[in-house]
Amino acid sequence: MAKRVQLDNVDHQHLRVVDHPSGEQSVNQALVVPSEFENLQREFPILFRRDAEGGFQSVVILGLDRGENLFLGGGRWTSRYVPATLRRGPFFLAVGDHEQGGDPAVVIDLEDPRISEKDGQPLFLPHGGAAPFLQQAVEALRTVHEGLELGRAMFALFGELDLIAPVEIDIDLGEGTRYHLPDLFTVGAEQFGALSAAGLERLNRAGLLAAAVHVRSSLGNMNRLVELKTAKLASAADA
Repeated sequence: MAKRVQLDNVDHQHLRVVDHPSGEQSVNQALVVPSEFENLQREFPILFRRDAEGGFQSVVILGLDRGENLFLGGGRWTSRYVPATLRRGPFFLAVGDHEQGGDPAVVIDLEDPRISEKDGQPLFLPHGGAAPFLQQAVEALRTVHEGLELGRAMFALFGELDLIAPVEIDIDLGEGTRYHLPDLFTVGAEQFGALSAAGLERLNRAGLLAAAVHVRSSLGNMNRLVELKTAKLASAADA
């Protein structure tokens, strides 16, 4: 059971976090935000899916089977970039609990198995300042917090411009091994190509033209995903 409390440099001075991929990173999809798209599109396919309320959210595809992250190997990430939602560690932002006009409070889950007093990365420096690991985790939290608002604006504009199109991904690895990824969406090639000058200008003025291009270009990373999965299956067969 989670035990989330506000992080404090006195009460939690001696806490450490074991910095290696955890169970929450063994996922085949991860939530991402538009401010990450430039880095993400070099590594992963970026797609859209419906959330529980019927709106859209951005995800990257990390594997083909449930609970499979093909970018984890030897206890570390093999990609050059890790999505912010998977970099935040056992930390959260208490958005509703901070004072008016202040920054959201950083909350830590004391029951997270990565928390230790002996092993891992320290959270605080000897004199109380945030250690590099904590700084990086807080940066990831802020990326997600600010990016979610940008994501809502992005999907609203993409919807107005009729850019979102369904895409079904079918992968045949041979010998009867096939994968079908349903209920996914992308920036449609035809829709993007048919944008008027006014539509392109709206995207550009909103700072979202690059995001649309990054989503389109990221689809080529499905080939990389297939290569990683093929290599994994071959390695398992040889074992």
